[in-house]
Amino acid sequence: MATEQPIEVTNRGRVRVVTLNRPDQLNAFNDAQYDGFRHALDDAAADKGVAVVVITGKGRAFCAGQDLSEMAVEKNYADGDRHGFEPFIETLEAFPKPIITAVNGLGVGIGLTMLPHCDIVLMADDARLRAPFASLGIVVEAGNSALLPQTVGFANAAHMLYTSDWLPAETCKEIGLVWKVVPSAELMDETFQLADKIAAQPVATLMANKQLIMAGRLKASNAARGRERQHLAHLVGGPANLEAIAAFEEKRAPDFAKLGQ
Repeated sequence: MATEQPIEVTNRGRVRVVTLNRPDQLNAFNDAQYDGFRHALDDAAADKGVAVVVITGKGRAFCAGQDLSEMAVEKNYADGDRHGFEPFIETLEAFPKPIITAVNGLGVGIGLTMLPHCDIVLMADDARLRAPFASLGIVVEAGNSALLPQTVGFANAAHMLYTSDWLPAETCKEIGLVWKVVPSAELMDETFQLADKIAAQPVATLMANKQLIMAGRLKASNAARGRERQHLAHLVGGPANLEAIAAFEEKRAPDFAKLGQ
């Protein structure tokens, strides 16, 4: 039996649909999914017949973040190519055409932090999002130390990043993280209706407008990712991160108070 691809790519006229396709893992990212997503975006950018990209997830989740089971496995590649999170987020960050994202279910970690890189986000009314980084003893990713305050305001970004709380769909709309909340059964119909409307515009004009409105954000995101990498290198494997991993494996709440600072 053929193995399912971690990314499903389909066409609807001038709309390219990229679907995260690991539903049994709640669409958590492994390297194969990062790479497949990146290649799908590269193909869509180069295809003159594609005006808009729609991103969504298969199953009950949008994206449950990083696949933690893969993180413990050492990966060696002999193809000379870059793999995984970093080249993926660089491609998403600089993607030249409009991206519409349909958040069809829960989104955790990268399932949230990819959204400020997208142009318009629709969200199912029963979906929810979470930035879990503090609870994992690490820092935010994907340039969101800059993008989240720009997108939702400083206080809302601070609340998200300091508490690791779940955010219901209506809260995500109120703070500006998503554009519209839609009944779950109508999510894809509304998404495609919007995508078709945008795709009817001249591609060159869409790209020029995106380049103009994203110029400042691209510069801020790129600089923020550099700062985030420095902090992450310091915190990964540190006491708080190790306590978070141990608590996850032992199915208990982490106890960071015992660590002091």
